[in-house]
Amino acid sequence: MDPRAHPPRLVIDPSLPAEISAELRASPHLLHMARRGRRMERTFNPALLIVLPGFLLLIWVLTSTVGMIVAGVGMGLIALLRWAATGISNNTARRRLRLAHEYAAHYVLPHDLDYPCSRLLRRAQDAVDTILAADVQRAGLLDSVNNRVSLPEEVWQIGTRLAKLSSMHAEHGQIVPQLMPSALEDAFKPYSTALDAAWTSLSKRVRRLEEYALQVRKADEVYHAHLRLEALAARTPDYQALIADTVRDDLARAHIRELAAQAAQVRKLFEKSIDEARQTAGELLRTPLV
Repeated sequence: MDPRAHPPRLVIDPSLPAEISAELRASPHLLHMARRGRRMERTFNPALLIVLPGFLLLIWVLTSTVGMIVAGVGMGLIALLRWAATGISNNTARRRLRLAHEYAAHYVLPHDLDYPCSRLLRRAQDAVDTILAADVQRAGLLDSVNNRVSLPEEVWQIGTRLAKLSSMHAEHGQIVPQLMPSALEDAFKPYSTALDAAWTSLSKRVRRLEEYALQVRKADEVYHAHLRLEALAARTPDYQALIADTVRDDLARAHIRELAAQAAQVRKLFEKSIDEARQTAGELLRTPLV
């Protein structure tokens, strides 16, 4: 495993209510517990039944009845406060663990994936991060596709299929013998072929997401150049006056035409890059995963 490779992040079904999603995200370790089928039991430490009376008896021997009462009240308050804080924390953890069990089919953990599927999901997440962080996205220039709704759903669909594929990879590895008679190889081949076909399909889907991210990144670069040129365009009359004052008339006219042509060229390039990004997104999201 490449130590430089970052694991994928937790993926949660975007159709869940926001409050449920927030509860699930708040305690990833509880999701791991739920995935392993563990429950959180109520605990009580019986040692307190021995330690507390013994401590009070020691205080009574060393001081007096009044000292024992004061110590008992103080320890009682401390115990009460600690019990209340622990109780609240445990209740919150139990509630979240109960939700983790209830919605176990609505999240994908990094540990649900084998290494190849893990890397593929991370690539999909990185591509979506690039798209949603782009300035052209924030400026609303890709509004023909609702990326903030469609792309999380895309990652969810990819993640659930990769989790299923990982599980089937593991099962396949346990069932299919490493060494088998050559006469039986053809009997096992259709099952391996089915797994390979699923992997190929998901890989293509992620590559298309990455192509969309690349188009958006290019559009962002042109967008930044466009904004800078717009700032200069506001000063065009000053540049024109400077040229007219300092060079011959024939050269001045050529420079002025060049200024106008340059602005038009960058605008066309910008519009083209946006159209290409929209087209790539449309082609991707018009063919949903099945």
